Amino acid sequence: MTLKRLLFNKITFILVLVAIAAGGWMLWQSRGAEIKYRTAEAKTADITQAVSANGTLKPVVLVNVGTQVSGTVKKLHVDFNDQVKQGQVLLELDPAVLDAQVQQTQANLASARASLDLATANEQRAQTLFKQDYISRQELDQAIQQARTTRAQVDQVSAQLGRDRTNLGYTIIRSPVSGVVVSRAVDLGQTVAASFSTPTLFQIAQDLRQMQIDTAFAEADIGSIKPGQAVQFTVDAYPNRNFTAAVKQVRLNATVTQNVVTYNVVVGVDNPDSVLLPSMTAYVSVITAQRSNVLTVPNAALRFRPPSSGAAPAAPAKRDVIAKAPPPEGAVAEGGDGAAPAEKGSRRRPGSKSGGSKEGSNSAQGAAAGAGQPTVTRGVVYVLGADKQLRRVPVRLGISDGRVTEVLGGEIKSGEQIVTGIEDASAGAAGPATGTFRMRLF
Repeated sequence: MTLKRLLFNKITFILVLVAIAAGGWMLWQSRGAEIKYRTAEAKTADITQAVSANGTLKPVVLVNVGTQVSGTVKKLHVDFNDQVKQGQVLLELDPAVLDAQVQQTQANLASARASLDLATANEQRAQTLFKQDYISRQELDQAIQQARTTRAQVDQVSAQLGRDRTNLGYTIIRSPVSGVVVSRAVDLGQTVAASFSTPTLFQIAQDLRQMQIDTAFAEADIGSIKPGQAVQFTVDAYPNRNFTAAVKQVRLNATVTQNVVTYNVVVGVDNPDSVLLPSMTAYVSVITAQRSNVLTVPNAALRFRPPSSGAAPAAPAKRDVIAKAPPPEGAVAEGGDGAAPAEKGSRRRPGSKSGGSKEGSNSAQGAAAGAGQPTVTRGVVYVLGADKQLRRVPVRLGISDGRVTEVLGGEIKSGEQIVTGIEDASAGAAGPATGTFRMRLF
């Protein structure tokens, strides 16, 4: 019995030693594994902050030419893209019906004038007879009233004749302005009806060398947009070409669609070579702030947190060519609650929210940047030293373009390696062993 107990204790002791050795080996492996970090240099560069939206190119003056009378198109004098002068004949309607109406009214006028001549003669005759006491005063008054009534009928028919002649003149459609024919909505032989509304026959752009872009910006961004600000935009027809313009007007009439409030911003565009055409879609970026030769860090560095802090590295933000960027995740507005705004999309459609969440300082930052005083935010970056150790550095941040952020203050120099993420996520996720190896004893 004593031999069995000694053998059992010996086996138990050996198993405990094996377990301790295995735990020590696992702990050594976890601590000895080297974490590889992705880094980027803190650089001195120029930075531009902007707010973006989509819009539609339109002529500054676009005239819809219609007709006030109905009829059949008899002659077409212009076509698409034709240059026209003010007063030039564009189209002629068949005047047969209106011409007959004019002739009928002329006949009615002749009849009314004949009746007026008779009534006038009767009035003069009645006045002579009344002076000789051959007729009563009542008969004289009746003759005078008949003459006045006939004279009023002549005036009424004369006015009708004038209206009929005007309608006859409306069968010839003339250009109200000088410009280019953008649209033609009728063909030869087509009947146009102007009974309830005026049909549009032509659209004439007065000058395609001066155009405008109608855009819709979200209420979170409208505070940073002012008339006169510089604008850059692109169109799908020329994807590799950037066009410049300026904010012309911020219209006060808001549009509410599914509880989303947007404001129409009109951008004035010079088009001297006429390469921009009406109805093109423009991807507009209104520049709200610019900085030259400033220290910048990638936005990914502001979102990075070491594995030991218990926070997983955030996914990289989507990028814009030129886009307004709210303070990146990890950057907190001074005096704020530290909530991080949502990420931006690469391109927004009109009517969509073009900023971050309300908790972020997106709208406040944009408004202050438009006034020349950008909102200062706080953040933290990690610098990788020569000894492969991380150094936590608090920084004060300025404007951002969606990819990099301006550094206003902090112990960072140009050329230092800033950590933006972990190269091997599985290695970074592995931490020191915290469990306890347990063996069940018999």
